[in-house]
Amino acid sequence: MSNAQPLPLERSPDGFATLTLEQPGKPVVVLDLELLQRLEASLKTLAGAGGRDIRGMIVRSASERVFVAGADLKTISEWSDDQLDKYLEFGQRVFCTLATLPFPTVAAVNGAALGGGLELAMHCDALVACPPASRDGQPGKPYPVGLPECSLGLCPGWGGTNLYPLSLNDPAEAIRRCAEGKPMLYEEAAASGLFAEIAGSQGELLGAAKAWLQTAAAADAVVNYSELDPWKRSPGQAVKTLLSMDRMRGELAPTDESQAVLDCLNIGLTRGYLAALEAERKHLVRLRHTPKAKQALAAFFARSK
Repeated sequence: MSNAQPLPLERSPDGFATLTLEQPGKPVVVLDLELLQRLEASLKTLAGAGGRDIRGMIVRSASERVFVAGADLKTISEWSDDQLDKYLEFGQRVFCTLATLPFPTVAAVNGAALGGGLELAMHCDALVACPPASRDGQPGKPYPVGLPECSLGLCPGWGGTNLYPLSLNDPAEAIRRCAEGKPMLYEEAAASGLFAEIAGSQGELLGAAKAWLQTAAAADAVVNYSELDPWKRSPGQAVKTLLSMDRMRGELAPTDESQAVLDCLNIGLTRGYLAALEAERKHLVRLRHTPKAKQALAAFFARSK
């Protein structure tokens, strides 16, 4: 049983709260087991009596460079099949708790949101973003947003196969990018419909996120924030995605990763989100043993030294 300390939570007098994803001593935030345990400790309180007075919550990053850089790839590479499956299931359970909090939530995206980081954000009810931070008066370098797992011979493991097509205006483009592991740059993400609002600058991000929450909280009577299955929230997008998926079957290269993405998406649309999450776990555990994944992960770790 984990004795993890909850993440910092700032409550304002008007009922809105800000949860900060932090990893002291590290330059960027990465979703490792410790951070997931701290997030779980926070969400357990918020899902119960500790969240009764909250009208809405912002999820932000303590890092100035990224929102969340992704999951811990060493865990995915080195743990046994059983350990990895349990780790993935734990992360899915934590994210599902976030998705079903009884009040609106919004991810404040200030920088790169990749893999598990984007999956975490997409379990919020909306994403609000800002342009890259400027440097010395010059525009900042566009940051990446997306699901790069398939480029490593893997597939998303925390709901991305289903949440990405749901979140973009063009589900076919989402399926393609997910299956090929090609993230978007900030400008592309802003044009894709992924973000509910875009702040004018980094300094205005939290204000824009709170403004979205205030509007969402006012509509609480007609929005069920406790509904887990994302397809039930957006049946029209489900139809568009189903048609897009049929088209993508003929357009995508028939790799192990693309077939895994399509399988998870089909399962989500036909059998529900929890079944899709189970399929993601099985595919990811299987795929990390393939020669392509082993080679790609080895190259990634070599570059990171």
